Amino acid sequence: MSFVNYQTKEINCKIVYYGPGLGGKTTNIQYVYQKTSGDSKGNIITLNTENERTLFFDFLPLDLGEIRGFKTRFHLYTVPGQVFYEASRKLILRGVDGVIFVADSQVERMESNIESLNGLEKNIKEQGYNIDKLPLVMQWNKRDLPNICPVDEMSKKLNKWDCPEFEASALSGDGVFETLKMMSKHVLMNIKGGLN
Repeated sequence: MSFVNYQTKEINCKIVYYGPGLGGKTTNIQYVYQKTSGDSKGNIITLNTENERTLFFDFLPLDLGEIRGFKTRFHLYTVPGQVFYEASRKLILRGVDGVIFVADSQVERMESNIESLNGLEKNIKEQGYNIDKLPLVMQWNKRDLPNICPVDEMSKKLNKWDCPEFEASALSGDGVFETLKMMSKHVLMNIKGGLN
């Protein structure tokens, strides 16, 4: 899970944005990157292969405080959404500290959301983690579009763990930082619990 760098006095945490293809994972990370001040973030890295794209960048939030004298650095990743990139998704989930599941709110995308969530559950289990104990936050993205599922239906079909959930429109930034702040809070609580 978290990696402690004693030289730089940093705790490195890995947060993965997971969800169906074209659901808004990349848009979330790009929005966070654009709005994070330059001296507290690393470069955004896009790993492009012939058929897929994975985004990554890290940042050092200034307002979350320290844990026993250590600063916390968050590394944000997206996974390729399409089902046939299962191996890449498993690799990116290795060492994860928390997952933000980005669901596409459009009615016609519900089946893709369910399929992606089932894949997440399976992949987390294969990594040796218990999804019930892993920080998980749900984001109902694309709430600005006309043909969307009601929030209670999204919750009923996708949030069987009763974890925190947020409505969002990643393009405009609505709900993006609220989702990330909640995830950061859960990850830090997990780390503090492990240090006791």
